[in-house]
Amino acid sequence: MKKNLKTEFSTRQYMLSRDFEIYYYNDKTIPDVKAHTHDYYEFYFFMGGHIIMYIDGKSFVPVPGTMIIIPPGAAHFARLLDSDSPYKRFVFWVTEDFLHTLSNISEDYLFLTDKTKPSGRFFIHKFTEIEFNAIQGKVFTLIDEINSDRFGKDAKILISVSDFMLSINRMVHETENPSITNSEPDSLYQSIILYIESHIDEDLSLDKLADIFHVNKFHISHLFSDTNGLPLHKYVIKKRLAMCKDAILNGQDISATAAAYGFTDYSVFYRAFVKEYGISPKKYRNEVVRNKQ
Repeated sequence: MKKNLKTEFSTRQYMLSRDFEIYYYNDKTIPDVKAHTHDYYEFYFFMGGHIIMYIDGKSFVPVPGTMIIIPPGAAHFARLLDSDSPYKRFVFWVTEDFLHTLSNISEDYLFLTDKTKPSGRFFIHKFTEIEFNAIQGKVFTLIDEINSDRFGKDAKILISVSDFMLSINRMVHETENPSITNSEPDSLYQSIILYIESHIDEDLSLDKLADIFHVNKFHISHLFSDTNGLPLHKYVIKKRLAMCKDAILNGQDISATAAAYGFTDYSVFYRAFVKEYGISPKKYRNEVVRNKQ
């Protein structure tokens, strides 16, 4: 479902939260921000635009897919060079205390931040397109949960931020240690799964995914059949139906829900829903309402 997850840019350079904050920015113009430092870590993910970044007296122009880890005390700022294309990025602020809490579970959470110690210098990494698509899916899931008011919100946020942090640590670690990296099919499959969940209302055909992930569509087809026993189109339909069922459970309009989750033809949605759950969407909604009374 398309949602507005963008944050209006602010020149505020301090945290309001005790543990972490995450933002998605998409701007044509931004006010000047002077060189500044934080007492927490900043994970900066560059998605697009034309900027120049200054950190620790050094300047460079990032390319899409770049992650920069700026440690506490490192002076930094960015300048927008032109507004021909939107300046898009994720910014994740996290305190050392929160990282240490995660490290009680596993020291692996500190793999990336430890790279800035003891020198106190920033760290740069360029992700592959597949990796960066997976990261974007996790970030949007986290932001969506933060902006929601659903049951179990706090627990889900903790799970999502933990998954996000561990994933980026793992990606960099496996890039630097290729001999112990998971096989490519597993990585590709997980990336496609994440992309589907984040773009459920869009075209998810084999041709579309092959174009996005730069692999042969027959490779994707065999990958899905071999991994979960379902062709891609059946997996997508099941995922859309499950999301629709949850939305209907929360009282959303049935027709609007079907369209929002990628069913452009209501009759196709209706037949698929009955086939999957053995009951019409309307009867399902009425039973849910009756059971709540």
